[in-house]
Amino acid sequence: MFSATAPDNTRPTDSIWSPIGLSNRPRRRSSVAHTKRETNAHEKHERQASMQERVRTAMNQGQRARYLKAGCLVTFVLLVLYYITPGSYTASLPNASSPLPVGDVATLDPATHTAKCTKSYAKDKPLIQYALMIDAGSTGSRIHVYRFNNCGPTPELENEDFAMTAKREGGSGLSSYKGDAEGAAMSLDPLMEVAMKNVPEKLKGCTPVAVKATAGLRKLGPEMSDAILKAVRHRLESAYPFPVVSEAKGGVEVMDGKDEGVYAWITTNYLLGKIGGPDHTPTAAVFDLGGGSTQIVFQPTFKQAVDGGMPERLLEGDHRYALDFGGRVFELYQHSYLGYGLMEARNNLHRLIVQGLHTSHAGDANNAWLSKPIANPCLLPNSHRQVSVALDPSHPLGAQVTVNMTGPTTTGSPAQCRALAERTLKKADTCKLAPCAFNGVHQPSLEKTFAREDVYLFSYFYDRTHPLGMPESFTLRELKTLTARVCEGPSNGNWAVFDAIPGAIEELEGRPETCLDLNFMLALLLTGYEMGIDREVRIAKTIKGNELGWCLGASLPLLSVESGWQCRVGRVQ
Repeated sequence: MFSATAPDNTRPTDSIWSPIGLSNRPRRRSSVAHTKRETNAHEKHERQASMQERVRTAMNQGQRARYLKAGCLVTFVLLVLYYITPGSYTASLPNASSPLPVGDVATLDPATHTAKCTKSYAKDKPLIQYALMIDAGSTGSRIHVYRFNNCGPTPELENEDFAMTAKREGGSGLSSYKGDAEGAAMSLDPLMEVAMKNVPEKLKGCTPVAVKATAGLRKLGPEMSDAILKAVRHRLESAYPFPVVSEAKGGVEVMDGKDEGVYAWITTNYLLGKIGGPDHTPTAAVFDLGGGSTQIVFQPTFKQAVDGGMPERLLEGDHRYALDFGGRVFELYQHSYLGYGLMEARNNLHRLIVQGLHTSHAGDANNAWLSKPIANPCLLPNSHRQVSVALDPSHPLGAQVTVNMTGPTTTGSPAQCRALAERTLKKADTCKLAPCAFNGVHQPSLEKTFAREDVYLFSYFYDRTHPLGMPESFTLRELKTLTARVCEGPSNGNWAVFDAIPGAIEELEGRPETCLDLNFMLALLLTGYEMGIDREVRIAKTIKGNELGWCLGASLPLLSVESGWQCRVGRVQ
C-alpha cells in the first residue's frame, strides 16, 4: 500500500554515477581560492566516501538478488524431483526406523525392509506392509497373515502365514457357537496369536485386521449373527494392538456372496500375474465350492454375431460386477449360489430322497417306512449310514428326520446318483433373463463367451479330487471316469488303481460321501454351468506357495488407509 506524504523541497539526491564526472550540471566559481580549494577538497572527499558506500550497497543488493534467484531455482528443482520420483515412507509408522543409505543394505532391518528394493514406489506408502484377514467359514475360522512390499505400482506379496481353528465336535466356526457370542469371539484368540508372533512389533499398530464371515453365519439369523460380530469386534479392539477396519467399510461382517467370488477371482489372477501388471492377458475363471455356497466369476468376451444372436456386452443386473484394479477396468460376470455348497448339496440330495419316498407312501399314515432302510444310489455298495435330513419347518414329517440309508447291494449306481444331483439344481426353474445356468439364474454361455481361457476350481473341488490322484489339469470326461470308479466300490478290484496313491484308500474308506460329492461336482459343472465334457479345468490349493480363495483378494484393498482404518499408537489396555 501507498500513503500520502508532505512534498520534499530539498534538492534531489545525485545519481550514484554523478561524483565520477557523468553529471552535466555547470560548476559554480568563487573569488576566495584557498578557502574554495579546501572546501572543494572536503566536499570531494565526502562525495567519494558517499559514492563508495552507495556502490557497496548496490553491489550487496545485487548479490542478494542473485542469491535469492539461485535459491528459488534450486528449491524449484528439488520440488520437481520430489514429486516426480518415488519416495520413502516412514512418518506414519510409529517407531519406524529412519531409512538407511542405499549402500548400507547389510544393516537394513528385515522387519521393515526387503531384498527386492530399497525404497517404496509411492511416497505415501511404507516399503513393507502387513494385512490380517480372518475367514470365518461355516466349518471353521482361518487367519491369513500377509506381508507385502511396495517396490512397484502394485503391492507384491512376499509371504503368507496361515492357521486355522482346531476341529471340535459340532464344528469350530463362529456359527457353531450360536448364542454364545463371547465364546465365538474368544475362539479367534489362537489365530490372533499367530498374527502377534509374525507381525513385527513396530508394524503392529499399522497392520489392519478384518473378519469376513461366509455362508455359515448367514444361515444363523440376524439376531445371533449380529451379537457374534459385535463380540468379535470388541475382542479384537480391546485385546490386540492391530487397527480393526471400520464398521462402515465392513471390517467385521457377514460378507456378501458376490464379493466372496470376486475376491477369489482377484486372488487367482493376481497370483497368476494376469492382473496388476502392464500386460492385458486373458484372465482365468474361478469356480469356488465351499460348504454352504458356491461361486462362479469370469470375464466374458462377447463377439458380435452377424445374425444378432449374441449381445455386444454383458447384460445389466446383479450378476454384472465392474472392477477397477491396477489401473485396468474389468467387467465380470459373478453369482453366488447360497445353499449349493457341498455340505448343503448333501442335505439337498438326501432331502430329495426322503421327500420322494414320502410322496410314494402318501397312504401310510404312520410313516412306517421311516424305520426301514432307505436305498441311496450315492452311497457305496453294501454300505449303510444314519443320516439326519433337514426339511422345511412346515413339512408334515417335521423340520428334521433321521433315517438309515443304504447303498446298492451289488454294484455302484453313479448315473442314478448324478441324476439326483442334477435334480437338486432345478434346471427347469423359470429363466427370466436368458440364458440361465440353473435355479433360474442368468449366466452367459461359457462355450460362447469363455471357450478357451483357463478355468480354476478350488476349495472342495480340490479337496475331493487331489487326494485321489487327479493331476493339476484334467477334463470333465476324466472327472466322470474317476467318479464312476469311486462309486463302484472296492469290490472286483475297482479301487486297485488307488493303491499306488499314498493316502487315497484311507480317503475313500474314511469318507463314504465321496461318491455323492464327486457326482454333485460333475453335475454342477456339466449340467449346471453347461461346460463341455472335454473342457479342461485346473485344480489348485495354492499358486506360487500362496493360498487360494477370496482372502488375498479382500486383503489387497486394506493396504490403503482409505479402506477404513487408522494407525494405532499403542496397544489398548
